Amino acid sequence: MNYDIARKRMVEGQLIARGIRDRRVIEAMLKLPRHLFVEEAMAAQAYNDNPLPIGERQTISQPYMVALMTELMELKGKERVLEIGTGSGYQAAVLAMLADRVCTIERIRPLAMRARKVLDSLRLLNINIKIDDGTVGWEEEAPFDAILVTAGAPDIPPKLVEQLAPGGRLVLPVGDQFSQTLVRVLKREDGTYATEQSIGCRFVKLIGRNGWETE
Repeated sequence: MNYDIARKRMVEGQLIARGIRDRRVIEAMLKLPRHLFVEEAMAAQAYNDNPLPIGERQTISQPYMVALMTELMELKGKERVLEIGTGSGYQAAVLAMLADRVCTIERIRPLAMRARKVLDSLRLLNINIKIDDGTVGWEEEAPFDAILVTAGAPDIPPKLVEQLAPGGRLVLPVGDQFSQTLVRVLKREDGTYATEQSIGCRFVKLIGRNGWETE
C-alpha cells in the first residue's frame, strides 16, 4: 500500500473537503505517518474516515476529528499544550508539530509506553508523557496556552480550566456516555470563561476524579 497517496487522499477528501482551513494543521497531517500509530494488521485502514481500535477498549480518533479539534486550538507555534488521553500518541504528534511543548497524560500504562516508542521513533522530542488521572491536569507544568481532551466528559473539568493561562483555549467533548458536543472554552483575563459549541461527536468516556468514575 502506498501510504503517501493514502495520506494525501485523507487530507484532501476528509479534511479540506469538510472545511479544515488551517494550513499548519493540514501540512502536519499530510506529513505524519498515521499508520505507525495503529496495530500493523490495521495499518491499511489508518487513513480511512473513521476511528480505529488501539487496544484497551480505546480508539484512535477519526482523522477529521483530530484536525477539527486541533484547528479549534488556534496554535501558532510557541504554545505550551496539555493533552488529556494520549491513546495511540497520534494527536500528541500532531500537536508537537504545531506547538513548542506538549504534555500528555494517559491513565493506561501499556498505551502510554507504546505511544512513547512511536513518538521517539519519529524524533518528536518535545512531548512529555505522564501516566496518571488526566482529569486533574498537570499542575506542575501549568499554566497551559491550550488544553485538548480526547475523551467525552460529563462536564467541563474545573481543574483544567484553572490550569489554562489567561487567553487560553480548552477543547473537549461534553455530554453523556453515548454522545457529546465538541466544546471550546475561552478563558478570559479575569479568570472567567466563555464556551462555544462546535459539532456533535462520540468519544470513549473520560475516566477520573473529574470525569466518569468508572468504565
